[in-house]
Amino acid sequence: MASDNNMAGASKTALPPGSDDGNSVFSMMYTFLKKVSIVGAVYLVGYMQWSVAWLIGPVILSVMRDQWRKENEYKRNIAKVAALSSEKDVILARLDDLPSWVFFPDVERAEWLNRILLQVWPNVNSYAKTLLKDLIEPAVAESLANYKLSGFKFERMILGTIAPRVGGVKVYDKNLSRNEIIMDIDLFYAGDCDISFVLQRIRGGIKDLQIHGMVRVVMKPLISKIPLVGGLQIFFLNNPSIDFNLVGAADILDMPGFSDILRRCIVEQVSKMMVLPNKLSIKLSDEIPTVDLRMPEPEGVLRIHLVQAQNLMKKDVSMLGKGKSDPYAVITVGAQQWKTKHIDNNVNPRWDFWCEAIISSKKSQSLQCELWDWDPGMGIQNDDYLGRCSLDISQVVRFGRLDTWQTLQQAKHGKVQLRLSWHRLSTDVTELSRALTETLLIKTGDLSSAVLSVYIDSCKKLPNARVQSRPDPYLMVTVGKKTENTAVQLRTDDPVYEIGYSFLVQNPEIDTLDVKVLDQKTGSQLGQLFYSISALLKEKDLTMLTQPLMLQKSGPESKIILSLQLRILKEAIKEVDIDEESLEAAVAEPSPPTPSPSVSSAATDTTDGGASHPRPQSAAPADSLPAQPASSGDTELKNIEDSVQDDASQRSVPEEIIDKEVDSPQENQPPSGRDSPKLIHRTSSLTTSAGEAGLGRILLSLRYSMQNQTLYIVVHKIMNIPLKDPTNVPDPYVKLYLLPGRTKDSKRKTVVVKDSCMPEYDEQFEWVIPLAELHSRQVEVTVATHKGFLAGSPVIGQVVVHLNQYDFREAKTLWFDLMPETSPRD
Repeated sequence: MASDNNMAGASKTALPPGSDDGNSVFSMMYTFLKKVSIVGAVYLVGYMQWSVAWLIGPVILSVMRDQWRKENEYKRNIAKVAALSSEKDVILARLDDLPSWVFFPDVERAEWLNRILLQVWPNVNSYAKTLLKDLIEPAVAESLANYKLSGFKFERMILGTIAPRVGGVKVYDKNLSRNEIIMDIDLFYAGDCDISFVLQRIRGGIKDLQIHGMVRVVMKPLISKIPLVGGLQIFFLNNPSIDFNLVGAADILDMPGFSDILRRCIVEQVSKMMVLPNKLSIKLSDEIPTVDLRMPEPEGVLRIHLVQAQNLMKKDVSMLGKGKSDPYAVITVGAQQWKTKHIDNNVNPRWDFWCEAIISSKKSQSLQCELWDWDPGMGIQNDDYLGRCSLDISQVVRFGRLDTWQTLQQAKHGKVQLRLSWHRLSTDVTELSRALTETLLIKTGDLSSAVLSVYIDSCKKLPNARVQSRPDPYLMVTVGKKTENTAVQLRTDDPVYEIGYSFLVQNPEIDTLDVKVLDQKTGSQLGQLFYSISALLKEKDLTMLTQPLMLQKSGPESKIILSLQLRILKEAIKEVDIDEESLEAAVAEPSPPTPSPSVSSAATDTTDGGASHPRPQSAAPADSLPAQPASSGDTELKNIEDSVQDDASQRSVPEEIIDKEVDSPQENQPPSGRDSPKLIHRTSSLTTSAGEAGLGRILLSLRYSMQNQTLYIVVHKIMNIPLKDPTNVPDPYVKLYLLPGRTKDSKRKTVVVKDSCMPEYDEQFEWVIPLAELHSRQVEVTVATHKGFLAGSPVIGQVVVHLNQYDFREAKTLWFDLMPETSPRD
């Protein structure tokens, strides 16, 4: 009842001003003008003898817009109730959207923190006004200018009375430095803010703002004096989800396509401020140098090769009916984003697109790949969605290199091929020649061999850009093709910036760091610095800390104070991260209970000789063993060529096999004195058995992501399908349903493999399932052949996977015996 009352209250607050007094003069005038406009539009269409499409088109668009707004308004009201209600009411009202502490045993409740936020929330308004006015407003205005929308400016900024809620807090206590504290906060804000703005002389407002994301707080360094912590680093691990409602005259823009422009601009600015690799740093003690907090600390570089896609949906319409698509891809890693070119009229595009992402937290960040059908217009909002896939970067780290086909989600069909490699960072100058050789062999011309971290502290004694007036200086920092601009410091010739950036460097021996000091008002240059990156190769640990350097083309005493740090990209090899505890558990853990008959062969594999070999349920493919270090000379160069140019022959390694929960934001290191684990458990990728029913066996990988509340299943291969007629070889495919329900939304399907009794798929499928429901669900896996023209697709065999039989703290790769069909088919 409490949640119902809150829902009613939330619905009332969502109504426009004046709705409580329907007899008011303004309400009557608004209704009258609305009716007159409708009648006038109908009259104008008839008078001008236009086609009826001029009338029907806007009506259809209006109905679609109202329906879209109703759905969004319902979601926002639900979120408001969750923010206003007690945690008990939230749990009782929405069992499918519980706070994170319910699902994660290592995440703690934080009601005490929610009470503190509620108490201090009124005082946050003044800080928010400064933040929105000084940082967000000019950045959003610049982004909107790219869409020819000018004049953006905030007028009123009130955050309201509803404070953010914390769904849970996780504090890490393993594999950390003694000098830091790291915690993750599940932050959700569904407020009653009142923000008004002007855009192209149109006044509008933003209400019902919602933000949801995982915030990491790093407290370091720890000191022996009050406040005991030297500083804070606050950032989102990945882009947060942001939603809002447009009101006022800008309400006409609140429809799919237009509002997404403003939404994306706001998300971009949040990303630039505090989405990795960007961090919001707060200094708490004067004893700690600012460079210790704001110097970028990348952990490595993820090299991404988007090869191709297959069997994409057809979104274009031609004169002869359904045409093809003009696909392109958008790759996102934290705040970093890349877009490929579009390929005309092709549902099997090949891009061969390369890019590199600087990774600041390899255990927490993920890679997102979205595919779109290009249509001319204002931007991505006019394009048709073709699907997406996501990949945890930690899985690439474990293999070093990964060649994988990812099935597209939120799409009827389609998959995309990604080749990924992980590169650690080193201070060993001898690694540079190998890194340069590898980039030359790939022959794209834009790949890097090192990472340069730059921290700019301040400038001193800059010249005046105008007579008897101090300058408004800002810096333009460039390395290669990437340029970063600092904020403008007003009316000063000694500006303080205290900001850090990371740059990818193609060749440190010839590349330079270019810093220009510019005046905002006049656009004139106040000074310039050219620094040869090769000079860092001679510094100890490739680092130069807090050095004043003279500016060129500037005043006689003008200088810039900065710190530089160079790191060389190291070869991509598998990083073994199995710690000592997991090894001991793997050896000492008793055998799991015998599963049901349909999966009895998951624990044993029968060979030709009839011997039965025990096998654990978790699996890693045979080609995932640690790579052997290369020798010097010709052998080293040969290994580079093999690893770079042999991509086409690499087997697809499903990342689900290697995923497991890790209670640390940092990489686990192997125990001291051990080069690699003594024991590696694997499930064989081959089997000679045809299963209990003689219908063949299917190899599946099962994994559940607690962070995303998503079940992943990879269909690897089928072996030993019986051949009853040598002249009629089956064309097998696999169909999956999430039970109970067997709805269209839960159906997944692989491609058809022609003429094969041992087909290979390596296709991944996913279902979003709350953890509370996981153990009551089953997955029906049916293998059928596509050669039944009269009787549909005859079923070869079937297996039902009961999810309550497995412990999903680790991924499972299992052989299942195909059994005769027992359930009805669609």
